[in-house]
Amino acid sequence: MPGHCILSHGFESGPDATKVTALAEIAEHLGWTHERPDYTDLDARREVSDLGDVPARLQRLLALTQAAAQRGPVVLAGSSLGAYISGRVSLQVPVVALFLLAPPIRMDEAYPLVAAPVPTSIVHGWDDELIPAQQVVDWACARRARLLMVDDGHRLSAHVAAGATAFSELLQSL
Repeated sequence: MPGHCILSHGFESGPDATKVTALAEIAEHLGWTHERPDYTDLDARREVSDLGDVPARLQRLLALTQAAAQRGPVVLAGSSLGAYISGRVSLQVPVVALFLLAPPIRMDEAYPLVAAPVPTSIVHGWDDELIPAQQVVDWACARRARLLMVDDGHRLSAHVAAGATAFSELLQSL
């Protein structure tokens, strides 16, 4: 059931980043169309917050997801802040699955990570210096999500291939 994947990069990264590029290659190999939105202009808006303009990121992904959902099945994938906005948008537009790399479980107390009850696969580093591993384990457990914990930090730079494999497995399971 190939459909469309929207691959959202992390904060201060970009659409050509290593992880989202690896995911795009997997999607294409499996016959899924894909796009990699560019949020770099929004990340630069430090006058809004330390993480740039998160509400505008959410709105950009929401508009892309709404348009894609009219054409067929959609999978949202994202790294870090890209994972966070993917989860939040999944509550507003029907998606068939989520793929989250190093997802922030709490932006702060007022903004926990929430997501639609769809098949979810997560890759997270045991040594993530920004998002405690136990928070991700607990969140994944409550959702019965697929979870791959790796010996890596927040950037997951030593496990790009493992992340791509996990993404492939998720897409093939749909």
